[in-house]
Amino acid sequence: MKYEWKKQEKDLYGAKAMPSLVTVPAQNFILIRGKGNPNDAAFSDRVAALYAVAYAIKMGYKAAAVRNAAAEAMHDFAVYPLEGVWSQKAEGGLVKDMLEYAIMLRQPDCISESEVDAALEKVKKKPNPFYTDIRFESMQDGQCMQVLHTGAFDDEPASLEKMARFAEEQGLRLDRSRHREIYLNNPHRVEAGKLKTILRISLK
Repeated sequence: MKYEWKKQEKDLYGAKAMPSLVTVPAQNFILIRGKGNPNDAAFSDRVAALYAVAYAIKMGYKAAAVRNAAAEAMHDFAVYPLEGVWSQKAEGGLVKDMLEYAIMLRQPDCISESEVDAALEKVKKKPNPFYTDIRFESMQDGQCMQVLHTGAFDDEPASLEKMARFAEEQGLRLDRSRHREIYLNNPHRVEAGKLKTILRISLK
């Protein structure tokens, strides 16, 4: 069986234009932390490093599952979408150069740290200065509010404000010190107005 997150985790990845509540369980990620403008080359290089390792993990798991087909119920899995947790410590409006972030790709529960380490060894043959920054960590966001933002990344504040209004109406408090973004399509292949991004904020 090939595990496909789009079909099997609709509660987490099926956000709509209307804000809603979701409880996010503990999840494992490969991630890189950084600071600065996401339009800079360093950000793109970090993303490339994550994807290289993610596909090496996937290929390694698939090869092992084929060899041990009788024992493995899941023989393959779709790579999860890129996610980013964003915060800014500077006061005032958004300053992209001051953004702090952790970008990440979720891993299935069956993937262990040893499999991540093995994938890292494989990809290091291809030069990328950020492989050494990749970490394998577990996160649990708990109860959150989420909304599907359709459009350019620069227009996200309107969707974040929609969540804030909904929270106020429901008597809920959001932790607005940071937020999570889940990128459902590729900005290099989809025009800005059609980008789909899940915005998620933890409740206090």
